[in-house]
Amino acid sequence: MKQLLPKLAPASFLLILLLFWESAVRLLSVPLYVLPSPLKVLQTLFAELPTLFAHGRVTVMEAAAGIAISLALALLLGIVMDCFPLFRHGLYPVFVVTQTIPMIVLAPILIIYMGFGAAPKILTVILMCFFPVVVSFSDGLSQVNEEYVHLIRSYGAGKWDAYRLVKIPAALPPLLSGLRVAATYSVSGAVVGEWIGSQEGLGYYLLRVKNSYMLDKVFACVLVIIFLSLCMNGLIGLYQRVALPYMKKAG
Repeated sequence: MKQLLPKLAPASFLLILLLFWESAVRLLSVPLYVLPSPLKVLQTLFAELPTLFAHGRVTVMEAAAGIAISLALALLLGIVMDCFPLFRHGLYPVFVVTQTIPMIVLAPILIIYMGFGAAPKILTVILMCFFPVVVSFSDGLSQVNEEYVHLIRSYGAGKWDAYRLVKIPAALPPLLSGLRVAATYSVSGAVVGEWIGSQEGLGYYLLRVKNSYMLDKVFACVLVIIFLSLCMNGLIGLYQRVALPYMKKAG
């Protein structure tokens, strides 16, 4: 029972908050355009599911493409930075600086240069997701015990074999941890790009209903964004649970 209480506490707090919210809206007769009740948001969510599904599919495709490209770039640059420490020292500060620029500022510039298609949205996702993945992977590679590398090199393995057999498998746990963080950001990154300029996607839907003061639809769309972000995070977490125990047994 004591172990169950910490898990039930967040759900209990959320339930109390929703009950208070519902009661306040009903007792104070708050207009829909000011604050919808949780029940009204749920009703709207189910009523708008077909539309939200169509827009959500576009957003998920952009997020998935951005995550895949971020992962590929992170693997490539992570290995390059590990091979050439001087390159790492020069490039790492640049990665940090890119994270200080608000994405809401970059997104319009990307649309000016790349148009209103999927490309600027995917690039927005990459800019938001690449940093945690490459940093986690690079740190994981740098923390590998060099004695294992020397051991496998003593058996005649080449430099790439050392990465393939020792360094990359050892760096997978931090890589997947960074990927989980990035996956959570991916949907939000796609929505930001769609918000600035798009004709489909959850960001476009959110902007349209916001301008019409349909706050019940705004909250419904936010719930879908939260759900999709958690799903992206959960998929990486599921792979992490399945793959890492297998790797430990294989090692």
